[in-house]
Amino acid sequence: MSAAAPQTPTAKPPVWARKANVVLAMTILALAVFGTTTQSWIDVRLDPAAAANADLHVQGSKAATAVTALALVALAGGLASSIAGKVSRWIIATLVVLASAGIIVAAATVLADPLGAAQGTIAATTGISGGRAAASSTVFPILAVAAAGLLALCGVLLPLAGRRWRARTKYDLASRAARAGSGPVDEIDSWDSLSRGEDPT
Repeated sequence: MSAAAPQTPTAKPPVWARKANVVLAMTILALAVFGTTTQSWIDVRLDPAAAANADLHVQGSKAATAVTALALVALAGGLASSIAGKVSRWIIATLVVLASAGIIVAAATVLADPLGAAQGTIAATTGISGGRAAASSTVFPILAVAAAGLLALCGVLLPLAGRRWRARTKYDLASRAARAGSGPVDEIDSWDSLSRGEDPT
């Protein structure tokens, strides 16, 4: 009887591809984007004749309402990627990249025309639409763009990093065992293979 060949230990994935690092990075970046929306994105100097208070600060959630929702979508996707399968990771990656692109576009719009983005808040505060005012953007839209750019990068890396993650689901384990020539893991996996139209033998 020949001795069984020693098993080659699974290579540890690089730092950028580790599940904990990828999930944590997406979570932190999505929360960072969300956090910027609670801060002032636009500082407005109103016409003194239009309001007693000539200073107005517009939060990101009001200057770019879509950013808050898109940040939450990216956050949910980042958390879900920790338990997602191969196909699901591609879907999540697409959603994260699209959400990041939407955040960048919305923030860039505020940076390009802060007065236009503040018009709704100005009208709600003063009751006057189209009055004279001077507006300037703060640093927070820029921070949102930077965080969203890194978030998009994480979304692109997600499917690549996911290839190095260990199988978590029973189907993934059975698939790897079949490719390795070791057969189904147990009787339950045999029935699951039959239900998927595969021959476990």
